[in-house]
Amino acid sequence: MGYEVAFKKAWDDLANLKAPKNLSVKFLADEYSVDTIAEKIISLSCNASAKDFVSILILHYLAQKLKGLPALSSQWLTFREFSGVEGYYEAYHKRSIEPIIRKYGNQVDALKEVLNRLPGKLSEGGDISIIIEAFMNVPVLIKLWKPDEEFGPDANMYFDASIKNIFCTEDIVVLAQIVASQL
Repeated sequence: MGYEVAFKKAWDDLANLKAPKNLSVKFLADEYSVDTIAEKIISLSCNASAKDFVSILILHYLAQKLKGLPALSSQWLTFREFSGVEGYYEAYHKRSIEPIIRKYGNQVDALKEVLNRLPGKLSEGGDISIIIEAFMNVPVLIKLWKPDEEFGPDANMYFDASIKNIFCTEDIVVLAQIVASQL
């Protein structure tokens, strides 16, 4: 079955919003060209079609952007703090948090180097924290804690509370996984 139903709905949403024929959107370190007539999304960095799961995120983001993005709330929430995430948490943690811990848990300062590749900035909290600008007005805060004599390394992702007005729960899981894979 795949993404066919999600694609149809997303492209229809853009058509109903009278989206221009050509749109451009930055997502992490890449820029994408969106042709709403041909229903194609192309990564400008590699001149190739965007992967399906990336395309769905881009389409959902663009639909909300055309309607009007919500203002940032400056209230950071963990994934668990969103309602309706119970059935998603295990997959979210395995695909998003665990890879960060594996990669940076014993070398937390190396997380700073991500800022050479991805749009973002250092933040406060944990032993090291960075904010990645996934999309414009969609920041993702990553906090990392060093291991000590009692506990192993730990990490968490935080999302501005406004994200729930842009993406559904499944989209947030996919977004977190993509961000983690880019770190």
